[in-house]
Amino acid sequence: MDPKKVAQIVGNGSEVVLLLDTEPPVVHSYTQYQKTVLQWAVSISSIMGSLCFLRIRSGLCPVHWTNSCSCRLGFAWFIVVRVFQGLAYACDFAVIGVLCTRWASLQENAKFLGLLTCFSPLSSFLTNSLSGVICESIGWTWVHYLHALVSLIFFTCWIIFYTDDPVKNYFVTSTEIRTIHKGKTEAHKTHERFVPYLEVVKDKVVWAVWLNAFADLFSGFFLFIYAPTYIKKVLKYSTTETGILGALGALSHIPVKMTCGYVSDTYHCMSERHKMWMFNSVAVLTPAAIYIYLCFAPANLPIVTVLLFGGVHAALGFNCGGFYKCGALVSRQYAEFVIAFTQFIKCCVFFVAPALVAIFVQDDANAGQWHTIFFIIAGTLVFANTVFCIYATDKPCKFTEITAESRASASEKVEKELQK
Repeated sequence: MDPKKVAQIVGNGSEVVLLLDTEPPVVHSYTQYQKTVLQWAVSISSIMGSLCFLRIRSGLCPVHWTNSCSCRLGFAWFIVVRVFQGLAYACDFAVIGVLCTRWASLQENAKFLGLLTCFSPLSSFLTNSLSGVICESIGWTWVHYLHALVSLIFFTCWIIFYTDDPVKNYFVTSTEIRTIHKGKTEAHKTHERFVPYLEVVKDKVVWAVWLNAFADLFSGFFLFIYAPTYIKKVLKYSTTETGILGALGALSHIPVKMTCGYVSDTYHCMSERHKMWMFNSVAVLTPAAIYIYLCFAPANLPIVTVLLFGGVHAALGFNCGGFYKCGALVSRQYAEFVIAFTQFIKCCVFFVAPALVAIFVQDDANAGQWHTIFFIIAGTLVFANTVFCIYATDKPCKFTEITAESRASASEKVEKELQK
């Protein structure tokens, strides 16, 4: 079995190959409808988890370990395992929200967001690049087992070093605490559980942030899942080349995002609002322009398309200085909810992207059918950035002034007036 083929398979989830002790290997090929169902299984369970704001602390070890077993048992069992994967996936942005609210200072939000939101492209690159080597050396099933082992190790480190409140962490000094709390209100420091949900979801700036999150995730997720199929079926690259190109495309996102997070927080040559406009426009409009160009790119130069796919990944790295940072700054102590809701948006993308492919792409090798989706993505990105430039601000929203105490005082005042 070609190791690079396995890397491509792991990356887009379109096919599962199991190397057993006997030859030939068992190959599980799925139809486009079955691939869509597998994506939706993750989405549904992740939506359930994110709506409840679950903090799943069981780790991912059992999920990865059971992948190879479930494939042998049948498609229905594979769906069950994908449901559990979705439940574990639900806590990603909830954790990011907690870390940015409680551990990041107001002057370092973009750095934290840039680092923490690198998990998807980083995991994609490592999985795509290492799975082939593991498969060739010790067997396919060990791709899952080693993922499970690494997850268990990381989870153990998380238990040892992490606390929700930096004040209670033994590894944080008093100087670092003062840096984290600089400029924050008392409500922001105390991490009260109260959240004025209605006021938050009625705010236009928050909706501008969520709209851009949808457009950004829609663009990135579509490319992450379906770029390998496009490269192989439309551009006619070999499976080996597809695996390599898919890994390199995701890798281009990481250094750009880390650099943008640092630049956004460090340099003050323009106002914070203008910086967010600039970073968001690059993160959203550049992919839109690339998607439109891809519809007219010359078919005899497939390498241009591949490089532009990498350009989309790289441009999306600017988002940490755009809508992500805006969401953290305007919501302050309630950023946990605003950023955590991004997970729900990501789950919706899991529905939308496969649905569009199921509707418009009947032949994976037909470039014109893919181009219809490219235009839809580009239009969504342009609209989202326009809304962001209208409403984006670095000032805290009015709902940040609402606390549990102020809400209780207002209720008491109303009761006294009614008694009169």
